[in-house]
Amino acid sequence: MATTTIILGGGVGGLTAANELRRLSGPEHRVVLIERQPEFLFAPSLLWAMVGARRVDRLARPLRGLLRPGVELVHAAVERIDPERKLVVADGRELHYDALVVALAAALAPEAFPGYVGAAHDFFEPAGAASFWAALQAFEGGRIVVAVSALPYKCPAAPYEAALLIEDALRRRRLRERTEVMLVTPEPQPMPVAGPALGAAVASLLETRGIVFHRNRPLAAVDPAGRELVFADGTRERFDLLAAVPPHRPPEAVRASSLANESGWIPVDPGTLRTRADDVYAIGDVAAIALPNGKLLPKAGVFAHAEALVVARRIAAERDRSAVPAFDGLGYCWVETGGGKAAFAAGDFYAKPAPRIDLRAPGASWHLGKVLFERAWIGGGPERRFASAALRLGARAMGIGPVSA
Repeated sequence: MATTTIILGGGVGGLTAANELRRLSGPEHRVVLIERQPEFLFAPSLLWAMVGARRVDRLARPLRGLLRPGVELVHAAVERIDPERKLVVADGRELHYDALVVALAAALAPEAFPGYVGAAHDFFEPAGAASFWAALQAFEGGRIVVAVSALPYKCPAAPYEAALLIEDALRRRRLRERTEVMLVTPEPQPMPVAGPALGAAVASLLETRGIVFHRNRPLAAVDPAGRELVFADGTRERFDLLAAVPPHRPPEAVRASSLANESGWIPVDPGTLRTRADDVYAIGDVAAIALPNGKLLPKAGVFAHAEALVVARRIAAERDRSAVPAFDGLGYCWVETGGGKAAFAAGDFYAKPAPRIDLRAPGASWHLGKVLFERAWIGGGPERRFASAALRLGARAMGIGPVSA
């Protein structure tokens, strides 16, 4: 019997799920991807863009060009998810499904944080990364602060990478001696889900580079007029240039649906990614996956990619009742440190009683791995194919699981 699978969101998870399901399905089965943006943005490269190492207008590719032939692309905003009636509403149009994959990205809400807009550069968005680079080029010394406004946020390494890359850029501009670089976060340590050992290693990278690190300091507001951060305990810190992680929120269509829990995210089975509704899966940012230590799996593209492969294969396998491996919680990430080097973290987030993650020391080879990862997603023609092949070979050599685009 012919079926229709709808995938909501054209990020890493949604693209991967759509392409894998199309590969595994006969022509009688429809695969429909709904995404309001016409282009796919490779968000990890915004960290390079904020220090002038990339141009933001070269970090995106037309979404259609990244999809397999036969995937139906609907450019529309998702307005409502109705699991009871097995339909979604996008730009006023009702679309019915047999299986649904919710892969929508977290919504960025800088306006939800007092004083953020107009004072902070949002380096999670192209415009904010570009504006920070413009401000950095005009900067002549003072205090630069990287701040985490609220939890949770996607890409746990991002603020730490931002601080390290900014510090490196200041050295290249011969402004380091005239500038203090500070990082403030409500977290007890860098990347706390990954465990104390990895957190201590990242904190050591910051310390070695002379970056002032304030942990356990939740922010209450930004004072644009006074150019100060206002902390929850009433203390203040001045800044001359501010790059800040904006608040992240569940998409409205997710938060208003029966799929969401009280926090607005979607709880799923850790292995199958199934939600509480029949034939509905959630992956990536919107999925709330409880780990053995009580924390939640981080919101990161590497997990969205692996979850998408599992879900697509499960949907295809249900037609012939074949067995499909479960999502195993293995993950990895690069930590860019500047100077053409990066550290690399990899491990088992499902390990008991807590995740087991190792951090490899910064090196040029790890940085090259991230460049290949970028090219595999947004490179064109032979460049993309070469990068994908090289990345797969490197992944097998390192034993870190599938990283193909």
